[in-house]
Amino acid sequence: MKAVQLRGYDRTPELTEVPDPHATGPLDVVVKIGGAGVCRTDLHIIEGQWAEKSGVTLPYTLGHENAGWVAEVGEAVTSVAVGDPVILHPLATCGLCKACRAGDDVHCVQSLFPGIDSDGGYAEYLRTNARAVVKLDSSLAPADVAALADAGLTAYHAARKAAAQLRPGERVVSIGAGGLGHIGIQVLKAISPAELIVVDRSPEALKLAGELGADHLVVADGSEAQAVLELTGGEGAEAVVDFVGEGGAIEAGVAMLRRAGSYYVVGYGGTLTVPTIDVISTEINFVGNLVGSYNDLAELMVLAARGKVSLHTSTYPLADFGRALDDLDNGLVRGRAILVP
Repeated sequence: MKAVQLRGYDRTPELTEVPDPHATGPLDVVVKIGGAGVCRTDLHIIEGQWAEKSGVTLPYTLGHENAGWVAEVGEAVTSVAVGDPVILHPLATCGLCKACRAGDDVHCVQSLFPGIDSDGGYAEYLRTNARAVVKLDSSLAPADVAALADAGLTAYHAARKAAAQLRPGERVVSIGAGGLGHIGIQVLKAISPAELIVVDRSPEALKLAGELGADHLVVADGSEAQAVLELTGGEGAEAVVDFVGEGGAIEAGVAMLRRAGSYYVVGYGGTLTVPTIDVISTEINFVGNLVGSYNDLAELMVLAARGKVSLHTSTYPLADFGRALDDLDNGLVRGRAILVP
């Protein structure tokens, strides 16, 4: 089969021929890829930022946001059958460790992360296990939802945490309305009663946020923190969900918080520096957010099937992976880029 493999860090991946994967274990599931999301993390992987953390042996196949159709199953798989449309949780987990047994499978101690530490979905086929497979509603096409497998799942995970703490009459700020943010905005509108303020540098991104239901739009021009304070009567917001995590977003985001407010970190790249006296004197909270659980993904697919969450996508043939990566790196992708074999 054809696959896009990384053969060395800080160099362009290559489209090459590799052996087809097959179900070798009783719970294995092989999926014919219908869409693979192109994520900024892929750019960081190529640059070598994940080399030590992932420990992956090169060459290997990129792609950690995947959906498609079941092509082959192991003898013990009963949850899906060949031909079923599915989306894949990014982790293939064990189900036996303490974290998995507690329903916290994202912290499984024996998990594999296809596209990060093992072969991923920039290919025609991908092998995972039955614990990672979520069957799709017939109304959903794999290419349309593939990026929800990681970007959408991460946004949902953070928005769900924030929504659980928010009450009617309170305010939540979304910093960023791009690839992650535009999903988080939809989730917050679907499951939270709070007033939603969206901050972004891009007028086009803010326009999209308005179309998605944002109550207030704020341009990130250096005065965004003050603008949010004015919108909240000088108190600040109860929650700030930061989908950017760099380039001044962190400092502005912390300044937007009210006393006892919570700052949800999703985007990364910057450094959070806050005097400890400011943390204790206002009792503000900082909450990290990794990718969500299997149940988070199943819930997100319910919202997608109901039309509450949708992706803005640009599709590229698998052979055009280089153009997709370049477009993403240069800010030319509206929403999410999807590779289609």
